[in-house]
Amino acid sequence: MTAEERINGRKIGVVGMARSGMAVARLALKHGASVFVSDAAPPAGLTGQTDELSRAGIEFETGGHTERLLSRDYLVLSPGVPLTVEILRAAAERGIPFFSELEFASWLYRGSIIGVTGSNGKTTTASLLGEILAADGRDVRVCGNIGLPFAEVVEALTESSVAVVEVSTFQLETIADFHPHVAVILNLTPDHLDRHGTFETYKRIKYRITENQTADDYFVLNRDDAESMADDPPSRASRLYFSTGRRDGVAAFVDNGTLYVQVSDAPAAVVRCDEIRIPGPHNLQNAAAAAVVATLCEVEAATIGDVLRSFPGVEHRLEAVGTVAGVAFVNDSKATNVDSVCYALKSLPGPVHLICGGRHKGAGYDPIIAAGQNRIKGLVLIGEARDMIFEALGRSFPARFADSLEEAVRKAFEDAVPGETVVLSPGCASFDMFDDFEHRGRVFKTAVQALKNNRNSNEKVSR
Repeated sequence: MTAEERINGRKIGVVGMARSGMAVARLALKHGASVFVSDAAPPAGLTGQTDELSRAGIEFETGGHTERLLSRDYLVLSPGVPLTVEILRAAAERGIPFFSELEFASWLYRGSIIGVTGSNGKTTTASLLGEILAADGRDVRVCGNIGLPFAEVVEALTESSVAVVEVSTFQLETIADFHPHVAVILNLTPDHLDRHGTFETYKRIKYRITENQTADDYFVLNRDDAESMADDPPSRASRLYFSTGRRDGVAAFVDNGTLYVQVSDAPAAVVRCDEIRIPGPHNLQNAAAAAVVATLCEVEAATIGDVLRSFPGVEHRLEAVGTVAGVAFVNDSKATNVDSVCYALKSLPGPVHLICGGRHKGAGYDPIIAAGQNRIKGLVLIGEARDMIFEALGRSFPARFADSLEEAVRKAFEDAVPGETVVLSPGCASFDMFDDFEHRGRVFKTAVQALKNNRNSNEKVSR
């Protein structure tokens, strides 16, 4: 069945009015579908979306999902909609299929897809790949879970384009034919257990990224990741591995302080590891993964190395946001799980004052104890999970509570001395206090700027 046959003339229900849901609604309407959009949130918070839908002549409902969705041929879900909501159970009972926005957009694209997933490093690796391919002159778009829906960019892509798609378990839950030419799993650690229940279920969903691949495709895995290697997920694609700890049987490796790539020919030196701009051992692994994929795309090692020397990283991921009175501030709001916090602690020099907390995602916080030894000087805890985090970490590190992120910034600054670092690395979801991790990161940066402005004003007054 062609994409047009799947969409034109069909009655499609879109569940969720977030950015991806709205992108699907626009795309489906453009391709001749009868579209109905439903969101459980109250109308007061959705006026921008409902105004747009009204102008486009698209029917919608807010404040809850009704049986109007059950008159549709199929449903397309925003990633934030859990499969446990009652309307989806009813749809399943009636045999109404539902798909992710990622799946829906992929029907309309005939170019090459690079799919990047994993528990940590997805955004950095996808962004890095986009920079490398652009430097090589490719028409590339980075989209997906990174914040720009695939459905929002697919119309601008051609058969010669490359879509680098960051893929989450929320999107992989409801794929059917999604088919990346190159699929990457960076690593696997417990995450989103509040939604998926068990680590085994979470991993099984991650492995769906390769289920539609063929012998003409590539599946790239982390040889150093114990979970990925233990499960050895089934795939028809050709497997390639990257590693920073070994060199046998891998397509990217580190030898004598230099990153090499070897996909088919002799090893090619990419870059000295100390020249890679993004810090930390986890980012060396991200660089190795990107080097393998870029080489599969026939990018020269010299081009890959040039980008690794200049790529500054992504916003909200170990982002340096300034220094106040000798105290450095780092925005790591993208660290929404515990392992990301551990990566941050291993990447930052000197004593650290850690701001963490938010909405609990199901995993324990004990790994922070080992990662934080001789690094964490103090904790400031926020959000719904702060008591739970205090129970886990409060005996190991001095800890204080704050009722807002702005208050947390002030308290961490009070505790710090010149040469130390205050880092927001929450280890939790953001939805208890913020719209998303980006909103949380922006609030942090604004609070740091306010602190800086206040210090400058006080200095002027004292003179």
